[in-house]
Amino acid sequence: MKHTLSGIFAAAFALSASAAAQAQDKPPLKIGGILDMSSLYADITGPGSETAAKMAVEDFGGEVLGRKIQVLAADHLNKADLSANIARDMLDNQGVEMIYDVAASATALAAGEIAKARNKIIMFNGPGSIRLTNEACAPYTIHYVFDTYGQANVTGLAAVKSGLDSWFFLTADYAFGQDLEKDTSAVVTKTGGKVLGAVRHPLNTSDFSSFLLQAQASKAKVIGLANAGGDTVNGIKQAAEFGITKGGQKVSPLLAFVSDIDSIGLETAQGLLLAEAFYWDLNDDTRAFSKRFMERTKRVPTSAQAGVYSSVMHYLKAVKAAGTTDSAAVIKVMKETPINDFFAKNGKIREDGRMIHDMYLFEVKKPSESKGRWDDYKLLATVPGNEAFQSLEQSRCPLVKK
Repeated sequence: MKHTLSGIFAAAFALSASAAAQAQDKPPLKIGGILDMSSLYADITGPGSETAAKMAVEDFGGEVLGRKIQVLAADHLNKADLSANIARDMLDNQGVEMIYDVAASATALAAGEIAKARNKIIMFNGPGSIRLTNEACAPYTIHYVFDTYGQANVTGLAAVKSGLDSWFFLTADYAFGQDLEKDTSAVVTKTGGKVLGAVRHPLNTSDFSSFLLQAQASKAKVIGLANAGGDTVNGIKQAAEFGITKGGQKVSPLLAFVSDIDSIGLETAQGLLLAEAFYWDLNDDTRAFSKRFMERTKRVPTSAQAGVYSSVMHYLKAVKAAGTTDSAAVIKVMKETPINDFFAKNGKIREDGRMIHDMYLFEVKKPSESKGRWDDYKLLATVPGNEAFQSLEQSRCPLVKK
């Protein structure tokens, strides 16, 4: 009997050892981030997005379908052609199964085309252009965090309703800025406001003086900043230096993140209205995640970085449920499964790839209202996703059945 039992144990041990060896033999499941690691969007996405992806992988358990999960990241330097080349290399040569984040819209549109041609899943967290779920939509593309339509709808609508009904735009001269200006202009005019003009500025502008003087001369009640990251920070700081805000004109950043407000400082940023998909101090769940993120990065997560964690986790759960990394099988599960975590409640990925979730309208606190660094926002309104984002009826995505 002893011999038989020891034989059984030996056989079981041999089987488990062989299963472990097989798991080690399987190639890792690679996911690749295409990020701005060193330029004007580095604080919004960058190393923080890579950290968020790694946290999701660790929390998931580090492996799926017997394969270790590996997180890659590359810096696109805000160049669309480089972003396309990185995506091509990741998918063709490095065995990457899914691409995440792709900060900035021109770089996202370029990487999206590469993923589309290869039937691979690509999830956008940092870029905002509405084109990603309209003309450039694809069967395996997901736009997760925010877009120009949602930002315009939440911020523009609130501003016009409060009497700020004449606008002049300072617009970053590329896909994202142009779409943000266009979408906000549509909201302003539809709500009874007027657009008095616009000026385009190059990406990563250090001197906004000539653009701000044109905005000031327009006498518009609101100077809408259709830009992001370092451009938004510089625009707001220089508007304050020129006395534009003291002169009665409001500056409205149409896309701003908590990292931008931290760079600007509450003294200058107080009173700004802005739309966000996430804020670290919204509730117990957002605070718990943000505390863990801060322990690693010494900064609170932006909405883009929080979205990276949520989208990577949603992808990995779908791979496990589908029992395969095949894009068609995985995306089917992702679209059928609601997203319920610290980032979204009852979030849903639509057929056009847009992830529908609540958006939030915040006002930046006065220095006297803040309890310390990162305590920057007062919540004014929660806007349900189906009101914040473009409806399927308005969609220009060829996948949407009309």
